[in-house]
Amino acid sequence: MFLIKIVEVIIGLASGLAVGSGFIAFLMVLGIIPRLIQLSRSMKLINLYGPCVIAGSLFGVYMSFTATTWDQPLILLAMWGGFHGIFTGMLAAALTEVLNVFPILSKRIGVDRQLLWLLMAIVFGKIFGSIFQWTFFVK
Repeated sequence: MFLIKIVEVIIGLASGLAVGSGFIAFLMVLGIIPRLIQLSRSMKLINLYGPCVIAGSLFGVYMSFTATTWDQPLILLAMWGGFHGIFTGMLAAALTEVLNVFPILSKRIGVDRQLLWLLMAIVFGKIFGSIFQWTFFVK
């Protein structure tokens, strides 16, 4: 019985490392993190990006797989949702920019001059959507 648990732990750890490595490789190969650094003008903080991505991924996995709950005031929850939305929005914006989705889309539908407004609408939509989710569904 104990040996089976050890094998399960080893398989789970190996699977997690494989998926996590694939996620980080996805972010690095597509140039999403360097583009986030460029968009946020935070080159001076470049040494913090790696540990932050790893810590955020591990924290997200921990919170997803445990029954841990956080009881926080509504304002703190809204701030957390705001930060979550900012990250998600910036990640989505960087991914679509790296893949040239919006320039192609804006040319095809004829909104070349409103590209900045389109991007900002998506980013703020992600922010407010995350705030809404964290405020009303994660309690």
